[in-house]
Amino acid sequence: LKYVTDAQIGDCTNKEYIQSLGVSNFDVCVVTIGDDLQSSLVTVTLLKEYGAVRVVARASNEMHETLLEKVGADSTLYPEKQLASWTAVSCTSDTVLDYIKLSEDYAIFELMVPSEWIGKSVVEIDVRKKYAVNVLGIKRDDDLTMSISPSTVFEENDSVFVLGNKKSIQKAFKI
Repeated sequence: LKYVTDAQIGDCTNKEYIQSLGVSNFDVCVVTIGDDLQSSLVTVTLLKEYGAVRVVARASNEMHETLLEKVGADSTLYPEKQLASWTAVSCTSDTVLDYIKLSEDYAIFELMVPSEWIGKSVVEIDVRKKYAVNVLGIKRDDDLTMSISPSTVFEENDSVFVLGNKKSIQKAFKI
């Protein structure tokens, strides 16, 4: 276990069990109970009651997410909602390969390089000035390059990682 120094499995709805763990000594406690609303809420409540510094909990629906936050979860994961959002964005265009939402307005996209960019450099396209979009990296033949210079030239079958306002990215890439 490369990233975990201590993992426990037990009845987390039991006060004595939670107390025996010494959760205040953990960096983060992760609650992955998704289908049992009551157990999930009780576990988060007990973890916070016994001093858990940070609790991340899985929600199975929006109401569950709201309740987890109200009982003290520091952050929630709602995988179905996140996957639905990602799928909706990635299906909007054949050029969208990946998407990471940073906020309501900003995101990182991996997109196929537009045909009109092929053979041109970053400075020639001037995407930052024209569209307020930043090029973070280029993937070419499964090799990711994050060292982008003004003279970097786009090639056929490249994908590009860009950061910016979602509307600006949609305009720049005609999504």
